[in-house]
Amino acid sequence: MTFVKQAVAGLRVLLVLTVLLGVLYPASVWLVSRLPGLHANAEAVDTTLVGVDREGDQWFHTRPSAATLPASGGSNKGELNADHDAVVAERRAVVSQREGVAPQQVPQEAVTASGSGLDPHVSSAYAELQVPRVARANGLSEQRVRDLVSANTDGRALGFLGEPGVNVTALNRALAAVR
Repeated sequence: MTFVKQAVAGLRVLLVLTVLLGVLYPASVWLVSRLPGLHANAEAVDTTLVGVDREGDQWFHTRPSAATLPASGGSNKGELNADHDAVVAERRAVVSQREGVAPQQVPQEAVTASGSGLDPHVSSAYAELQVPRVARANGLSEQRVRDLVSANTDGRALGFLGEPGVNVTALNRALAAVR
């Protein structure tokens, strides 16, 4: 008899928590998000955690995204997929032409999408490849642009994990301030 009582009590708790946390809480969050005046202020401001790819030669470019805006995301296509190979080859040709270098000089992350499509970091090599174009388009010296790249380069995590990366969102904001 105690087992039955405990099972019924457990089912009641499960039902109550399911209704509270699975229906009422998500519905209330959704309703609050729809209140007038709240949505306009819900945008993240001054964050450098999300990659923002600006158009034009005067800006540094992030990694491509496999998704179309406003969505984000990677691709399930592997390196043996013909569609993936075609997209990578097309991107490599575009970057090669834009930067004025041979296709084999284009870093891999310039042509392959990040997992989320929102990564703000590129390698120092890809940032360095873009320096001459950005300097020319902004009327700045290459050394001045390299200094901006250096100032926006993050080191290895904990001093030894991963590779240094350049935060393109922060770099483009610094570039806009200089312009």
